[in-house]
Amino acid sequence: MASMRAVWPPLLVLALLLLIWEAAVRLWNVEPWLLPAPSRIMLDAWEARERLAGHTLATLRLTLLGFAGGTAAGFALAALLHLLPVLRSGVYPLLLLSQNVPLIALGPLLVVMLGFGLLPKLLLVMLVCFFPVCIAMLGGLGGSDPALDRYLRMIGAGRWRRFVSLELPGSVTHLFSGLKLAASYSVTSAVVAEWIGSDKGIGIFILLSSKGFKTSLVFAGVVIVVLLSLLLFAAVSGTERLALRWRPRKEGAA
Repeated sequence: MASMRAVWPPLLVLALLLLIWEAAVRLWNVEPWLLPAPSRIMLDAWEARERLAGHTLATLRLTLLGFAGGTAAGFALAALLHLLPVLRSGVYPLLLLSQNVPLIALGPLLVVMLGFGLLPKLLLVMLVCFFPVCIAMLGGLGGSDPALDRYLRMIGAGRWRRFVSLELPGSVTHLFSGLKLAASYSVTSAVVAEWIGSDKGIGIFILLSSKGFKTSLVFAGVVIVVLLSLLLFAAVSGTERLALRWRPRKEGAA
């Protein structure tokens, strides 16, 4: 019930904005190629539903593969850097530096090195998903309870045992924070990857529609990107709630 109360206000505001948009376009007779009405966007999207479905599935496939690969790589590297502090001191600054390279510049380089196909686009999405998971996990692994760590040392627990029994379970909340950030960026990065070179996907659909002055279809593509991002974020959030049921409630929590 509380979640429904939180959802209704933004939905009402969105509906009001769409009504104002529709009325303004009709009142001032704005050309559809310049700013289509929401009703026109829905109509054109329905007429192009078969093409949209095919492009959406292609983008979803790229997104899920890149999200899975990037998060797995981020998790593995975070664990490695945490267990080997000497390696962390050399690699961590390079991780931060890598985030200053724009995707639109990195994409063509990957295409030159790896050619056209799925691999360069997949690597681009993986790189975007990799960073937030890695950084969040490093923060979580380094934030374990010092008292519990001392206790495990006292009873003879080795480095690996402390990692598995204390540090890894304690970093789960941080992991999901990184996963939610990666989920938010993954679909957009997939669209950018498709601009670099692809014949299928929402990214290329938006690009071709804009070149053909099909503004309504550009809006339709943007809506699909937003919906895919929200669905992936919701899936990660739902998984988080299931995975963290073991956490005790705070005193006084409802």
